Amino acid sequence: MTAADQDHAEFDRLYNGLLFSLMSWEQLSDFWRRIDTSAGWYLYAIGEALPEGISNEEATSRFLREIDALLRRDHHEDYCGIVYTDDLESPCLVKIYDPNNLGSSCGGTGKHAIPPGWIMSRVPPREIAPGGVIAGNRRRWWQAFLEG
Repeated sequence: MTAADQDHAEFDRLYNGLLFSLMSWEQLSDFWRRIDTSAGWYLYAIGEALPEGISNEEATSRFLREIDALLRRDHHEDYCGIVYTDDLESPCLVKIYDPNNLGSSCGGTGKHAIPPGWIMSRVPPREIAPGGVIAGNRRRWWQAFLEG
């Protein structure tokens, strides 16, 4: 098995494994503070090109601030419930669902599963097919983020 195959297997294990939801906005705030921004994160917007490498600490910190602001602005609920992780204390994978593309339930099931909008991963991600057309405002948000 090549290193790339091992990375894909590890990503698939994390992506499809048991994940914990950040249900409240307070839990989400606490979780963001626990993320080690210098740990080497791949930041991936579904429907965009895979990241070429890990994000630096500054970009990861900025991503956390900006995605938090986007979620709080666009998710019109008094709870979060759209961010999932493999480990609440020391995460390797974070799935962040787009509040404007949740479908009938977060993630769905089977062949109609709705993919997250963004992924943070400590292992190189595998390309994930978007669940439909990516809205122009989301593409612009991601491009603005990349341009920093």
